Amino acid sequence: MIRSMFNRRRVAALIAASGAAALGACDQIADDDKVARAVGSAEVLTRKAQRLILSPGQLAPEYKESEISRFFKPNGSTDPDSDAYVALRDAGFRDWKLEVAGLVEHPLSLSLDQLRALPSRTQITRHDCVEGWSCIGKWKGAKLGDLLARAKLKPQAKYIVFHCADSLGDAGDGSDDYYESIGLADAFHPQTILAYDMNDAPLEVPHGAPIRLRVERHLGYKQAKYVMKLEAVASLDHLHGGHGGYWEDRGYEWYGGI
Repeated sequence: MIRSMFNRRRVAALIAASGAAALGACDQIADDDKVARAVGSAEVLTRKAQRLILSPGQLAPEYKESEISRFFKPNGSTDPDSDAYVALRDAGFRDWKLEVAGLVEHPLSLSLDQLRALPSRTQITRHDCVEGWSCIGKWKGAKLGDLLARAKLKPQAKYIVFHCADSLGDAGDGSDDYYESIGLADAFHPQTILAYDMNDAPLEVPHGAPIRLRVERHLGYKQAKYVMKLEAVASLDHLHGGHGGYWEDRGYEWYGGI
């Protein structure tokens, strides 16, 4: 019963997100203030509806080892080619550091080994892509909420932004750099982790090495890969296109819940 309810919500979310993307792709529609307000209103309703249906700590469905997909399709970019990332990759991410900055009392800089030493969670969950495909994978990673508690968020903080190493274009001015953001309720959700293992092995480059976000009650484009920096912010307005994420700046809804 619970899983069937989840599937109905998933279909509705896929339709809503796909519709928002289609609107964003059409300049004459996207420039219409009335349509923009309508899309924004629909997103707020989607988010509020999910909050009513799901309690803050309610878990996304988890699966058995036998249900893990034999092939897990990589989403988005699969091989960042910036000089900085390539150097980190070729050195086995030995020199990689995760920066935790912004509205925090105690900024952090953690190596991969230090991140692995933090309290972790392992979960087998389904990745639902806005394109319509799904895969089940096993993830292990540091609990984001514990990491943020260690950094101690300032009272003004409302969102966590994930700055990533991949770029989906060649503009060269940073406008094509991938980024994502989530609210604090989802940042502190027990299933929200910074995953460094997939299917009992270190995360591979196509899937986001050295770490990726897993925020399990959201669509695939929210699962940021190649995470380099976390930034606690009070507003999303000043970031890139001002909508809280690479695809959101191009028409997708910000919440992306399922």
